[in-house]
Amino acid sequence: MSLRINDIAPDFTAPSTEGEIRFHDWLDGSYAILFSHPRDFTPVCTTEFGAVARLVPEFEKRGTKVLGVSVDSVEDHGKWKRDIEQVAGVPANFAIIDDRDLTVAKAYDMLPAEYYLPNEGRTPAHSATVRSVFIIGPDKKIRLTLTYPMSIGRNFAEILRALDAVRKTDGVPIATPADWQPGQDVIVALSLDDKAAEEKYGPLDIKLPYLRFAKDPA
Repeated sequence: MSLRINDIAPDFTAPSTEGEIRFHDWLDGSYAILFSHPRDFTPVCTTEFGAVARLVPEFEKRGTKVLGVSVDSVEDHGKWKRDIEQVAGVPANFAIIDDRDLTVAKAYDMLPAEYYLPNEGRTPAHSATVRSVFIIGPDKKIRLTLTYPMSIGRNFAEILRALDAVRKTDGVPIATPADWQPGQDVIVALSLDDKAAEEKYGPLDIKLPYLRFAKDPA
């Protein structure tokens, strides 16, 4: 069964470019982004990991750890990081795990439908992980999932925006509207009546009885 929002993220132990990672221990009360890719030394993946490398300082500002998942070896990851640095212009300062046995890919349902077909006629591409992203909260629960096909590179600026929205709304009675960016108005949850909402968030911009905006509670 696929993982759902608010499921506990499956725990695992795996070798990585930063040593053995015991996932739940590694989280250590922080947010985390776990993302998979098909293989090392492939073009789209190299651009994606370059994008993540450039965003590492932004993730660190947000108390968020980043962990890549690959079906290749730690040794290959180390070599590939040199290519990523060449493309990105900065070092790839985040861990990439060795998932050659597909333990993590299976636990997080990162494999395409073809993986589950009979063995006859299968190629290595059938075991290549799709481009999955999981944002995981400090309580180890899954907050957000995204899945892209192998042919489409992810927009990591959007993943950073989504992380900001997750952190903004976690455990409080607000939501973010379409295309929200940090600093823009937020939506007040219907669990608060107008009076309680104004007491908590200040003056409301009431578009509809069920659509009430307030200033971003920075």
